[in-house]
Amino acid sequence: MTTATYNPAHTPPASTGWKAYQKILFRFFFIYFLVQVLPLDWKFYRDLFAINWLHLQYADIFNIAHYTPSFFAGQTRFADWAIFLGIAAAGTVIWSYLDKKNQYSTNYDALYYWLRVLLRYRLAIALLAYGFIKFFPLQSPPPSLSNLNTPYGDFTEWKLFSLSLGIVPGYETFLGLVEIIAALLLLYRKTTTLGAFIVLAFTGNVFMSNLAYGGGEAVYSFYLVLIALFLFAYDVPKLTNLLAFGRPTAPNNYRPSFTRPRLRYARLALKAFVVLFFGVIYGAQTYAAIQHDPYQYPAAPGLAGAQGLYNVREFRYNHQTLPYSDIDPVRWQDVVFEKWNTLSIRSNRPVVIDSTNVDSIYTADEDRSFELQGSAARHYYSYQADTVHQLLVLQNRNPHHRTEQWLLHYERPNDSTLILSGANQAKDSVYVVLDRVHKKYLLEEVTKKGRSRSIKL
Repeated sequence: MTTATYNPAHTPPASTGWKAYQKILFRFFFIYFLVQVLPLDWKFYRDLFAINWLHLQYADIFNIAHYTPSFFAGQTRFADWAIFLGIAAAGTVIWSYLDKKNQYSTNYDALYYWLRVLLRYRLAIALLAYGFIKFFPLQSPPPSLSNLNTPYGDFTEWKLFSLSLGIVPGYETFLGLVEIIAALLLLYRKTTTLGAFIVLAFTGNVFMSNLAYGGGEAVYSFYLVLIALFLFAYDVPKLTNLLAFGRPTAPNNYRPSFTRPRLRYARLALKAFVVLFFGVIYGAQTYAAIQHDPYQYPAAPGLAGAQGLYNVREFRYNHQTLPYSDIDPVRWQDVVFEKWNTLSIRSNRPVVIDSTNVDSIYTADEDRSFELQGSAARHYYSYQADTVHQLLVLQNRNPHHRTEQWLLHYERPNDSTLILSGANQAKDSVYVVLDRVHKKYLLEEVTKKGRSRSIKL
């Protein structure tokens, strides 16, 4: 490919040095990435106008950065890519026909440059969005009390992976730092290849992890890997010539010439906007979130002084006393009150597992389902506490069990005992006596005393 300068004030000349098959491949990838990167989906603008820009939250910025077009309901899938490939193939045929008829001249060097600019910024924005929620460890939080009292075998692979990352926040911060550094390298043209190489190694591992552990971001992570691969391929011939064959190699130094001041200012303004909006503002808001409102768990406080694990000393169901049993689908085995307004009940009643596993940031507590996703053996309820009349209104939080509700009266004869009595929506009555278990957890003890100290439980 030849070195050239591009003056936007004039009609660009047709490129020289491009072989016929290179032009065909470029047309295909140009259309393909353009359709995938540009927000052509009307739903993007619907969501954009739904944002309260006077009270912008980091969830809004994350959702903008995480956008991918989709032709089907629900999360993005590889089936969407088949449509993108079809559009790119049809566009390539039409473009090749017009080019062959010489109806217009195409400067492929200029188009290649601007496509790389578009992909650089798209990839950088995605990396910043994920980098900050890892750098300030929000994406994978420490296990909840309910998680710590759930048998290992009752978690899905994805949940085990996420909880394992959550117990080492320092490592999660390091992973976020890698993504942020890669994003900054992509924002500078001369370090694009280095940034793309980091993405290939890092996000490639994320893609494989999603496949291995059943994560919900396999399509999106592979999308980022493809962008990085396209950017990295730009310098592969030069790197091969230099490193493998030891030959003198000149860099790819095509760059447009911004002769008009307004074009130079527009370029600087766009770069400044990306850094300010997706870097400074988003980074500041994620830092504030880790201090005050981590998004994976509900923010509403639970019943004061009730947090803890409770054994079920007595259990009556429809006025019939049921003895303790590991296999009884009705009798409760233990109950956990979180510090937020979640109550979880362990029993042998089957749980339809919520395996959404897609990274989403929600501001409403009812949408924050991380604690129950990928987990069996426990049913999770959000509750509203009426402390005047000592009532708890329980709502099953699992989307597969939304119809289950309980209205329970509670008594607290002492600091270690809770008595619950009431009925569910089917009028099945329950009377439960709970005894608090004073249990130590290794994670908490290590946090208090440090990893170098001997720990006794």
